[in-house]
Amino acid sequence: MKPKLYKLLGLTSAALALTGCASVNFDQAVNNANQTTGAFTGGQLLLSQTEQQQVARAKLATDLLSKPLNSDDAVQLALANSPAVQTMLAQSWADMSAANQAGRIANPIFKFERVTFKDELELGRILSFGLLDLLTLPRRQAIAQSRIAQSQIQLSASVVDLVTQVRQAWVRAVAAGQVLQYAEQINTAAEASAELARRMQQVGNFNKLQRARQQVFYADSTVRLAAAQHTAIATREELTRQLGLTDTQAPLLKLPERLPDIPKEARATELVNSTAT
Repeated sequence: MKPKLYKLLGLTSAALALTGCASVNFDQAVNNANQTTGAFTGGQLLLSQTEQQQVARAKLATDLLSKPLNSDDAVQLALANSPAVQTMLAQSWADMSAANQAGRIANPIFKFERVTFKDELELGRILSFGLLDLLTLPRRQAIAQSRIAQSQIQLSASVVDLVTQVRQAWVRAVAAGQVLQYAEQINTAAEASAELARRMQQVGNFNKLQRARQQVFYADSTVRLAAAQHTAIATREELTRQLGLTDTQAPLLKLPERLPDIPKEARATELVNSTAT
């Protein structure tokens, strides 16, 4: 009986030691996410845990805001500056840690008793743990590893979704700026045309109908200009939110005057597939 008992105690001690040492390496999880989504993040995904990392993130954000922001720069700025990114990473770490904790044995209970009766002294030591926890340990560890892998996949998917939203917000903001420029040009031309029509009517070269047409065109261009201004403001605010800019940073945001030119040739199917995977 004693060899079996010692063997059981040895296995129990080993299991306790292994489960006690197991932990989640979140830095490796972030590296895996960077490798999986490298085409989206450029390998710049990072959870800031030290003051030096926070200072480096702030410096990068300042450098990016010092020039007109292109699409790739917008992604880097969001990854470095947005609190939503840090929250997403912290939540993923918490999910992985919770899954890892579920695969461990509950902490053993140690009791120490000291009983004195007259001249006699008794010392009692008890180390107890859940036998069911020990028996189900392999299965629970397998489930925990599966949940950690699921959290890793979810992290990569969340990163792709976030980067996609940033790029879309950037495109909408720049496009709205272009539309606003065009609307301003049309409105200026319509205003000049309406003024010319007024003067032409005064000297008898335009009738009321001709002048009215120019006035209607000017009024329509004014309405379209107001709509373009509203859209430009709304899309810029949405991009500001996606980038996580503060009230101090928001006025520093500069965007290109126009979207990049459309490629002259379509990208090869093999290149698109390799980028997607």
